[in-house]
Amino acid sequence: MKKNILVGVCGGIAAYKILDLIKLLKNEGHEVFVIMTKGAAEMISLRDFEKASGNKGYTNLFEKNFDYKEVLKKRKVEHIELADKTDVMVIVPATANIIGKLSHGIADDFLTTTALAITAPIIICPSMNVNMWGNPLVQENLAKLKSVGYQIIEPTSGMLACGYEGVGRLEKIEIIKDEILKQLNRTNSLKGKKVIVTAGGTIEKIDEVRFITNRSSGKMGVAIAEECYLRGADVLLFRAKSSVRPRYLIKEKIFNTAEELLYLIKVNIKNTDLFFQTAAISDFKVAKPISGKLSSDRSINLRLTPQIKIIDQIKNMSPKTTLVVFKAEYGLSEEKLIEEAVKKLKDSKADFIIANDISRADRGFESDDNEVYIISKNGKVKKISLTSKKEIAKKIIDSLFVIPDTYRQ
Repeated sequence: MKKNILVGVCGGIAAYKILDLIKLLKNEGHEVFVIMTKGAAEMISLRDFEKASGNKGYTNLFEKNFDYKEVLKKRKVEHIELADKTDVMVIVPATANIIGKLSHGIADDFLTTTALAITAPIIICPSMNVNMWGNPLVQENLAKLKSVGYQIIEPTSGMLACGYEGVGRLEKIEIIKDEILKQLNRTNSLKGKKVIVTAGGTIEKIDEVRFITNRSSGKMGVAIAEECYLRGADVLLFRAKSSVRPRYLIKEKIFNTAEELLYLIKVNIKNTDLFFQTAAISDFKVAKPISGKLSSDRSINLRLTPQIKIIDQIKNMSPKTTLVVFKAEYGLSEEKLIEEAVKKLKDSKADFIIANDISRADRGFESDDNEVYIISKNGKVKKISLTSKKEIAKKIIDSLFVIPDTYRQ
């Protein structure tokens, strides 16, 4: 199937190689559109890229004879239209400058403005001097881009245009082409599937002012919802009011309490293909919430009663839905963590359970990173070592239906 690939070319010396990349992508049957920074256009003619791609190229955000009245009349903005029809964007060669601007949300030219408007996957292919590549500010900016879902194809080691030898050389064009095609295939992997994801922590009322809750930020659930969305799924996100928000325009419904979440599930679960129960649901609720506001002049004893177990009800509501549940434990050994997860897997009749230890500050609740174990109902286990929750989401979905025998039993 023909796809639209947007190539952003920056003013690195490796820019001349991108003409070959465009030819390779065209040979695969895809449409290619090119945006050049002004620096890149000083090195190679925009006309050369237009000839290679067969499409109009872009450099200036405001072309000659720009008329804002025409924009308001037609309601068409060129860089937004380009962003909307893009299936995958690759910025190559990506300079330290473009990496720094995107990581800080700066949009001051056609390329950065379009990149920030895109909801499709973005691949960054850095190329620069070895000392620039090793600069901690550049690495910090790259880490920031990774944390929000950008794919980085790191440079290789070799002789650089500046005469230095080391890491900074643009990865081979054929490898970049293959990664672009993989990304395009990935965007269709959940097409036609209805997916529900829950995210964030529930609250349970003490009085009209106070409540009990947990530390869940919703980052893991939102990362899964975004990944499913990028793979073409019809995603419905049930998000706690206190949860982080998704980056994309994903359909969502907001909940506060466990009862509200359960109601949303009952009403919407019909014909759902995949259900990710990621939300952290309070294990307890106040037996008798107080009307009005409790006085702080005296001590008070609260009686907590066990909360409804939503994950144990989902399969009863929709037996054919593939159910993926999360299990958070505190300070357990790997063996014990997996043992407890398997028990919950059986109790909930889930197809997969994702187990993690929340006792460490660098992962789990509130953190951008996590380390998890994926356990299937046939007993196969896969460990995903500490990495960003965005990357965890990708690996979870990649692993859902095929857990090879090479994984530890």
